[in-house]
Amino acid sequence: MIILLKLLLAHLFGDFIFQPASWVKAKEEKKLAVWQLYVHSLLHGLLVILFLWDPQSWRYAIPVFVSHLVIDALKLILQNDKNRRLLFFLDQLAHFIVLYLIWLWLTQNPFPVTVFSNKAILMLITGIVFLTNPVSFGVKIFISKWTPDPEGQDAASLQSAGKFIGIFERILVFIFIIINQWAAVGFLLAAKSIFRFGDLKEAKDRRLTEYVLIGTLLSFAAAIFTGLFFQYSLR
Repeated sequence: MIILLKLLLAHLFGDFIFQPASWVKAKEEKKLAVWQLYVHSLLHGLLVILFLWDPQSWRYAIPVFVSHLVIDALKLILQNDKNRRLLFFLDQLAHFIVLYLIWLWLTQNPFPVTVFSNKAILMLITGIVFLTNPVSFGVKIFISKWTPDPEGQDAASLQSAGKFIGIFERILVFIFIIINQWAAVGFLLAAKSIFRFGDLKEAKDRRLTEYVLIGTLLSFAAAIFTGLFFQYSLR
């Protein structure tokens, strides 16, 4: 596990500490025809050798260098203004998965397939996934008949911000419930109420206030009942 942590640390330094913004810009403009792409990938291999500091570190450095070059090249080829943010997260996820597989391969560790047969882990994953888009969609459908006039909504509001705020707050509530931190749930609800109070007061729209209140209560209720179901099912 120490080796895996060192591989991850080397990746974080290579991608976020030792990669200048000018390199990122050059790669996005010239794609594969730029030296920064290849030096950046080589740097990742050198960092692996530095962090592991072992005579056998080259066994990790070479596949890290090759995989990083391939993943970054694919991202540059596929990237455009519309999918830039999505590809960033997919790129990082791909790097972490490859590092994990390299670690499993070179340390001869078996792939932990048993993790997917663990009831608690499966229920945890299911609960978190359920509280993302499924609940967002359900809440949206339930309160759709009370949707305020689009012309009266805040034009400065970030696109889809409400959806992601709801997802994050539900996941936090779910975590607080399963670790028996009910006070934190109350604190989160109070904090959201304080932030929302000013907006609703300025809006002077009773319809909007009731709309937001119903959505918030449904969102929190879904997270609380999911957390309680998780606890009950493990007993």
